[in-house]
Amino acid sequence: MKPVATSIQVLDRAAAILDCLANYDDAVSLKIIAADTALHPSTAFRILASLTAHGLVDRSNGNYRLGTRLLRWGDRVRSGIDLRTEARPVMTWLRDQCGETVNLTVREGDSVVYVERVLAKRAMRVEQLIGSRAPLHVTAVGKLMLGDMGGEAIHGYTERSGLPAYTPNTLTDEDSMVKEIGQAMKDGYAFDNEEAELGVGCIGVLIRDSTGAVVAGLSISAPIERWQQEWVELVKEAGERISSRLGYQA
Repeated sequence: MKPVATSIQVLDRAAAILDCLANYDDAVSLKIIAADTALHPSTAFRILASLTAHGLVDRSNGNYRLGTRLLRWGDRVRSGIDLRTEARPVMTWLRDQCGETVNLTVREGDSVVYVERVLAKRAMRVEQLIGSRAPLHVTAVGKLMLGDMGGEAIHGYTERSGLPAYTPNTLTDEDSMVKEIGQAMKDGYAFDNEEAELGVGCIGVLIRDSTGAVVAGLSISAPIERWQQEWVELVKEAGERISSRLGYQA
């Protein structure tokens, strides 16, 4: 970590050590920490000793890992994060890049619920009402939410819902849906190809929090004649930005 001019060197070094430990699932040695942070081992040892005394680092058998005190701090940070507040600036950025409506949705049961939106600045646009709902299998984000829960969840949803058709393009059999969801999970995004409403296409991605759990979905909706494949990377980038603001590290 490169310190800024007004920084305090020991804090910069402590932050570098904590970042280093966060990169490992298991406890690591002083040698690895010193190498990763470019600190002299004696300097790293002194800072680690102080961090350990404050509960920010745990030491066991000569190796180090992040301390349990950070859990309390993390819980306080998560409790103060508002999903819509964090998402809206990124949604506005995405709208400005693509010129189309951007939606934020959460899952409730077998539906997605629209909780925030940034409307396109044009007369002809796709507009979902805040609070409106849509079945999981007809939305790009809903497919990804099902995929994140696995095959049993997809089968259970199929049994409960019966996969009703909303347009001729709606996926109405489980095998087709499983195949499309599987590809979407590999790609990291999904499409709604006029499956919920004729004339409307969507691209969706998942939003994750600091624990890696799916907390929402982000999508861009447009009249099908304006839909562009090039938007995929922009939507993915926007989803990654929001997840990062919520503390997620890929």
